[in-house]
Amino acid sequence: MTRTTTAVIGGGAAGMMAAITAARCGSRVTVYEKNARIGRKLYITGKGRCNLTNCCDIETVIANTPTNGRFLYTALHRFAPADTMRFFEDAGVPLKVERGNRVFPVSDRAGDIVDALLKQSRQAGCRILHQTVTDLLMEGTRVTGVKTDAGEALYDRVIIACGGMSYPLTGSTGDGYRLARGAGHTIIPPKPSLVPLETEEPIHPALDRLLLKNIALTVEDTRSGKKIYTDFGELQFMCCGVSGAVILSASAHLRQMEPGRYRLHIDLKPALSEETLQARLLRELTARRSGTLEGMLRSLLPAAMLPAFLERTRIFGTKGCSEITREERRAILKLLKDYTLTVHGFRPIEEAIVTSGGVSVKEIDPKTMASKIAEGLYFAGEVMDVDAYTGGFNLQCAFSTGVLAGSQETQEGKMTDGVSG
Repeated sequence: MTRTTTAVIGGGAAGMMAAITAARCGSRVTVYEKNARIGRKLYITGKGRCNLTNCCDIETVIANTPTNGRFLYTALHRFAPADTMRFFEDAGVPLKVERGNRVFPVSDRAGDIVDALLKQSRQAGCRILHQTVTDLLMEGTRVTGVKTDAGEALYDRVIIACGGMSYPLTGSTGDGYRLARGAGHTIIPPKPSLVPLETEEPIHPALDRLLLKNIALTVEDTRSGKKIYTDFGELQFMCCGVSGAVILSASAHLRQMEPGRYRLHIDLKPALSEETLQARLLRELTARRSGTLEGMLRSLLPAAMLPAFLERTRIFGTKGCSEITREERRAILKLLKDYTLTVHGFRPIEEAIVTSGGVSVKEIDPKTMASKIAEGLYFAGEVMDVDAYTGGFNLQCAFSTGVLAGSQETQEGKMTDGVSG
């Protein structure tokens, strides 16, 4: 019996899972990865720790995928978060679950995830070529192979899994959009998601790169007056705005971005109610009567934040604690509980963790990830118009769609899942 042949374009999370699945299903698989090694983007996810999935059920993944989440229904049923965890643990990578059900390798090394994918692909018999795919070969509306910078090759199936446009240094430069468009597909204009935000207010130089832990964030849509997002965790100031886990998560909710529309309310002391914090301020001011306001605030805030904080209160830091008025104390309290910034816009897409937009899912069969336009063409991962929030959901989408795209019909005409077999 003649074995089918499969080309996978892209050696990232989706592409490698598609390749492993297809090879285990009996296909001869070639992965085309233009970088010198696979998984470049995986190495930097989760600050190098790789938050590979979320320990949750399928409906939770869909609920955390605001763009076309229901499109993933079949893919997630084929390969759920529990299957992802089982795959990597069976591959020799012990996992752990942290806050928010985020799943990481016990080693905290993203490289372990990349190594596992590489090892499993080799064991399955995949061939990896470090070449750039420049075009798809087509006969009419059927994809018949690929053209690379090293020549041409014919294949029964071609899977595009080369990511979006975020982190271009890792190889995500929009190649998949160009290839899909050449095959007749519609591309939803890409825009950044899970990306730092620029602010209307200048960021005080002393704040640049300052990381605040355990703050609470509320995002307000000033047009509707509604709170559209709340979170708790880390925030980092940049020279032109803010980043950090809570900001990246919040950015995915800012769907109608325009300068000045969204306002960030940062609670610097979320563990303390206003009443408790007010009482603490009184105690500190009384205990440090002979000291300065700046000295007192050092017990509440990082030293690097004091210049910007005092500038906002319009109180001199050299002012004595015994001289602070009731109105000034109220101003300090208000700012501690609501340090407000106005969003000007997203940082460039090159700084985004995930790309929103891509190949229109209306032109992809959600039961197979096959193109509805070009026979023999499949898609997996971020190249499609699907994006999720932080917490391991985007990688889970990549793994699930990779498995579904890599699955093939057996001689009996049944779909098999080569990963879990």
